[in-house]
Amino acid sequence: MEDTLVIGGIEFRSRLWVGTGKYKDFEETARAVEASGADVVTVAVRRVNITDRKSENLLDYVDSKRYKILPNTAGCYTVEDALRYSRLAREAGVSDMIKLEVIGDERTLFPDTMGLLQATEILAKEGFIVFPYTNDDPIMAKRLENAGAAAVMPLGAPIGSGLGIRNPYNIKIILEGAKVPVLVDAGVGTASDATIAMELGCDAVLINTAIADAKDPIAMAEAMKHAVLAGRLAYKAGRMGKKLYATASSPFEGML
Repeated sequence: MEDTLVIGGIEFRSRLWVGTGKYKDFEETARAVEASGADVVTVAVRRVNITDRKSENLLDYVDSKRYKILPNTAGCYTVEDALRYSRLAREAGVSDMIKLEVIGDERTLFPDTMGLLQATEILAKEGFIVFPYTNDDPIMAKRLENAGAAAVMPLGAPIGSGLGIRNPYNIKIILEGAKVPVLVDAGVGTASDATIAMELGCDAVLINTAIADAKDPIAMAEAMKHAVLAGRLAYKAGRMGKKLYATASSPFEGML
């Protein structure tokens, strides 16, 4: 199925994007990324030593020529910190793309949406391809789009919770109003959650904890690959309408 995803002028092969935190080591990370079939790998600038090529780091195991590296500002609680680490990643030659996080609360890890909006506008004007992690508020999603975001990334549930898509109706409203791609980020717990996100019409899903914290991360990475493919194909195919009463799959007409 010819179904290319293009964001910010960049063509993406896979609609499953994966994170790199919480694995037991870099080798397991690389194996999971391989099994997922993803071509986008997101890394925390503050937590992974990707800017110092003299010491061992993730990029020794995940080939930046094969995968698109998406730096993120995880752990940033202020606009100033988010801007600093975004610029650091670009200056180090990692990428012009940035998964932008401005966290507002340490316990829930919900985004500081006002700070996120401010940082998105600044970075977009500086030429970054901005992917802001936001809540599932359709109004904020539209404001981020208007501020220059290349895509919006609403959460399905709190980061690392594994609760799945808790408010599919808000996600659907975001999709109806968006003129940029929509990627679900955070909350996916298992393969069926990823399928639901894609069946809603989301353009991609970004998954980390659901793979890294699985009993078998490599097998879960492969499961997520198939789930995203199935969900996207089902969305493109168009599901049947829901009905209150049964409809015979074999009509009575023509029966002996």
